[in-house]
Amino acid sequence: MIVLASSVFCSAPTWPLCNPSESKQHSSTPIFRRLTLTRCQAKRCCDCYDMYKELVPYANAWSWQKAIVDKRKAQIERNEDLADTLIVLQHQPVYTLGTGSSEENLHFDIKNAPFELYRTERGGEVTYHGPGQLVMYPIINLRYHKMDLHWYLRSLEEVIIRVLSSSFSMEASRIDGLTGVWVEGRKLAAIGIRVSQWVTYHGLALNVTADLAPFQQIVPCGIRDRQVGSIKGLLKEFSVSNGCGTENHQDTDDFQLIDIAHRSLVKEFSEVFQVDIHGKPIPVLTSFRESPSPGLIKDMTYS
Repeated sequence: MIVLASSVFCSAPTWPLCNPSESKQHSSTPIFRRLTLTRCQAKRCCDCYDMYKELVPYANAWSWQKAIVDKRKAQIERNEDLADTLIVLQHQPVYTLGTGSSEENLHFDIKNAPFELYRTERGGEVTYHGPGQLVMYPIINLRYHKMDLHWYLRSLEEVIIRVLSSSFSMEASRIDGLTGVWVEGRKLAAIGIRVSQWVTYHGLALNVTADLAPFQQIVPCGIRDRQVGSIKGLLKEFSVSNGCGTENHQDTDDFQLIDIAHRSLVKEFSEVFQVDIHGKPIPVLTSFRESPSPGLIKDMTYS
């Protein structure tokens, strides 16, 4: 589903706030059943803008992150930074490059790129985003967690490892010297972040049902000797080979796989980072600023 910006930011579902007076009203909401009032009072709050069923243009999501980061920095200066933020979505097809990405990792002429192409300020090399891939953008103040970028990257990996294990019975792992999460030698999740004044943005992308063909036109994450994979693809392979990991998903369609992965991602993010999710209505934002750069690679760097 491709939607215009004006409708994207008005149509997402919301989750209940952790409020005793609302507990009965929202008791049927799946995510609410995983949260208790006691935990909500004990943990740091995290406002969640959930558009996981929408295809959001990359420029819109990037500009929204920038606006939130600017707001957070201002709150920090006033000692008013009370909550973290999590954005969950899918993207329209797009290639993005990190600050030091090399165009040698593009297998196409940038004058005739198959999709939009952006250079951003995140770390890492070139990657692809598109339908069937869940993207999470945590905007969190590491002062309230741990002021350690290595810890933050490993924590994002831990979220995905837990999702793959708990919801899909997949044995996922890290690879020394590389960032991301791997199953059977294939990379299912990419991570690229930026941290400014200890406030994080950009984040992680998990291939759930994504078409992997666009990855063939790049060197994903600059790694030439390893393949990219998806949850859907691996479930099919396991089913054919030995049935492992598919007991509950043999007849699961793409939309259901996205739903399962989404619920698990939010749950495990909440557990790993010890935050309580506060569902927030999507603000009506009708315009976003794109970089005025006239280049074929649109420059969206920001610090």
